[in-house]
Amino acid sequence: MKSFLSRSLALLTVACISACGTQAPVGQSVSGPVVYKPVQSTQIQRAAVAPALYEVAFSARQNAVFVASSGGFGESAGPSKVLRLDPRTLAVQAEIELPLRGFGVVLDDASNRLYVGNTTEGSVTVVDTASNRVVQTVPLMKKVKGADGKEKYPHHFRELVLDTANARLFAPGLSSDGSSLYVMNTRTLTLEKELPGLGAVATGIALDADNHRLFVSNMRGGLYEVDTRSLIISKSYNVAADQMLNLAYDSKARRLFATDQGLTSISERRQKAEPGFKPTPGNRVVVFDANSGKITTSLQTGEGPIAPLLDLPRQRLYVTNRGAGSLSVFDTSSDKLLQTIALPTHPNSMALDSRNNVLYVTVKNGRNDARGSNEAVVRIAF
Repeated sequence: MKSFLSRSLALLTVACISACGTQAPVGQSVSGPVVYKPVQSTQIQRAAVAPALYEVAFSARQNAVFVASSGGFGESAGPSKVLRLDPRTLAVQAEIELPLRGFGVVLDDASNRLYVGNTTEGSVTVVDTASNRVVQTVPLMKKVKGADGKEKYPHHFRELVLDTANARLFAPGLSSDGSSLYVMNTRTLTLEKELPGLGAVATGIALDADNHRLFVSNMRGGLYEVDTRSLIISKSYNVAADQMLNLAYDSKARRLFATDQGLTSISERRQKAEPGFKPTPGNRVVVFDANSGKITTSLQTGEGPIAPLLDLPRQRLYVTNRGAGSLSVFDTSSDKLLQTIALPTHPNSMALDSRNNVLYVTVKNGRNDARGSNEAVVRIAF
């Protein structure tokens, strides 16, 4: 069992680090009927900007796109950076070198702060987006000695979520031996709490700020609700979706969207390790009633869905499909698939400029691309 989970963990932390769906800014209104016009090729721009791109954020305040480049892996890897891009041309405006390798990002636009998760190094780096400089790197865990006698960090970070009302940053720390939720105080830039008990390989996270709850999912069919006031696990469910990678929360309909990957390699290893295990279909978005944890519907996506992103005012759900090399666009009022947009090779993370209805997507290289070559950011003007 441990070897299966270890391989799954390696796959997730290296190949599938991606954005949890962010929503349009609260209060952003869209007047008139919501009519979808299919995207044409002329509405799509693409720019290869840096190697090993991961998550992306759009700043309305700075009118800029920020994207994390880990620099790559191995001894020949370059430095990790946050790149500031022109939101219209995708030209690089600034490069902010990071002290550690950055992957996941979350933006507090009102405070001019970008938080960058140092996935394999147990910390979060804070970047000032007004001055394009690193403010501080905050350690959230210490190394521990493993069974092999080597010291390592007990968890890896993927997604970061902000609770700005309570000055907190939430980061699920995933591990095959059991995951924890790390809670950082954004005023003091210190660890406030580590909350264990989230099962093996916890990856997905979404905030329901109005109802003081946080949702966390893992890659074993576990769904948890955390009370953001008491910082305890208030509810847990075993659900029929065993590869929930990322979450997005619909605050209007109180629905929770989860990408259920359906990777054959993970299912086959679990079947060998757990006699009688039957995988769920995968290649879909599973929709839950957030109050009961019950599945209400399932939306078919392309192969290997990664990140869900909600635009609530326009009633849109965007989903990147890593395996299929595409972006699925759904109408959340009808759950109808509106369009599948080709974005080869491996679409990954997304950020939305809600005011201008522009979506930014990081696209990772495939096997046929030169090792260490620049990866792309795509701009889609809907």
